[in-house]
Amino acid sequence: MDAFQIYLNLNLSLYRKLSDMGKKSKKTLAMKVLEGQDVVYEPYNYPITERDALVIADHFGVNRSQVLKTLVVKRPLKKPLLIMVPANFRLNLKKLAQVTGDKKLKMSTHAEAEKITGLKVGGISPLALLNKGFSIFLERTALEFEDVFVSAGQKGLNLKVALDGLIKATAAQVADVADLAD
Repeated sequence: MDAFQIYLNLNLSLYRKLSDMGKKSKKTLAMKVLEGQDVVYEPYNYPITERDALVIADHFGVNRSQVLKTLVVKRPLKKPLLIMVPANFRLNLKKLAQVTGDKKLKMSTHAEAEKITGLKVGGISPLALLNKGFSIFLERTALEFEDVFVSAGQKGLNLKVALDGLIKATAAQVADVADLAD
């Protein structure tokens, strides 16, 4: 083999490695959790500058009730709650308090939610926070759908997952905790 042939083989090998690097996407903790429980998912990308679940649903071209936003709710002297609510619904703290037995609940600000979860708003996922001691709830109207979209634990990426698989993976309690937004 002459020097030119060696040069070509080295460049071809380098090209293949670089090409493969672009094809491999880093799996998020949420993806690994679902895979560990044999729950099938499909990743969906959206612009990382977006954090409005309604806009994300429109971007995916799906029913707005299928895209779930994860809200962080504070309660006195206890670990905050994670609540999955359809994009076109508004959390009702009174209903949630009846379900949890808490007397006082308060929505976290974006900054508080990021500090509490360690995740950026738009990327907060109950799947990425399973072993952190949060109680997880799901608004019951999500039961109307076979598949839903939930954050993958990073901005710009949601996962389409079977609702029963999401409930199984998160051990979410299903309850009437939200109202349709105006």
